Amino acid sequence: MLILSLVSVCLLWLISIIHVYWAFGGQWGTGAAIPSREGSQQAVFSPRKWGTLCVALLVLLASVIIFVQGGYMTALPASTYSKIGCIVCAIVFSIRAIGDFKYVGFFKTIKHSQFAKNDTKLYSPLCLFLGFVYILLLL
Repeated sequence: MLILSLVSVCLLWLISIIHVYWAFGGQWGTGAAIPSREGSQQAVFSPRKWGTLCVALLVLLASVIIFVQGGYMTALPASTYSKIGCIVCAIVFSIRAIGDFKYVGFFKTIKHSQFAKNDTKLYSPLCLFLGFVYILLLL
């Protein structure tokens, strides 16, 4: 469980750092990070700076929940709050893996973009893995 937790936390930190980079104008990876409309390369939405920073903060908080619920932070023992946080994270990451049945997730119908290809190979499996880790932390 320690290895799964450490891998998960490292991945979540990396994701958080990338979101901070994007929030402050970084361009690397942006073409593969946002879904495109069907039949075009037009992005489905245009993320704003504060929204991207909020995502970075939430992802960072999700990593802290792993540390707390896993018992790796002696200063913050596992509690009802960390357990609720685990349940919320497990649900959010599992729903993200399933997707919206159009642009994201394993069951998406629009599969032409670079995002869709990355989503199938990387993003959705990663979300499924993270959801699984949060479920294991509850046991």
